[in-house]
Amino acid sequence: MGGTFDPIHHGHLVAADEARWQFRLDEVLFIPTGRPWQKPEGVSPAEDRYLMTAIATASNPAFAVSRLEIDHPGPTYTVDTLRRLRAELPEGTRLLFIGGTDLLQQLPTWKDPDQVLELVELIAASRPDFGVDGLLQQLPSAAGRIHHMEIPALAISSSDIRARVARGAPIDYLVPEGVARYIRKRALYR
Repeated sequence: MGGTFDPIHHGHLVAADEARWQFRLDEVLFIPTGRPWQKPEGVSPAEDRYLMTAIATASNPAFAVSRLEIDHPGPTYTVDTLRRLRAELPEGTRLLFIGGTDLLQQLPTWKDPDQVLELVELIAASRPDFGVDGLLQQLPSAAGRIHHMEIPALAISSSDIRARVARGAPIDYLVPEGVARYIRKRALYR
């Protein structure tokens, strides 16, 4: 599961656990972006996002967090990360990339989207007002490579959480308790 995780929230965790259950995954590997090329400014430091992800996932033994992008110098691209990940895994390992339908709608703008689809299958977690029909029209190679996944509706977004923190609104119950403490301690999003 890749993402900025700025900050990670309960919606991310619910999607990851639902994918683990629905697709009988052995593990969900969270890969926080290093320097996301499509969001060059306004993103919290990578180490903070990594640590929040580690805090949020620590209690679930089926969840792990990777530094694959965090430790990579320069802008990070999903296709390059997937190539590095594929090289580290045993031959024949099935890779599925979990993302919200809002994120996956942007796939045609990613670096080498057809190669992304050769490396992984996609699990498109339902998000209000987003679907994958337009994606299939733009990228015919996505046919048969995208699995739609309904998840319990949680209207939580990282951008809303950042805005709430900036205006002093509570974020308890939107993010894991340890993540809320980390945000307060580091004075993130102020």
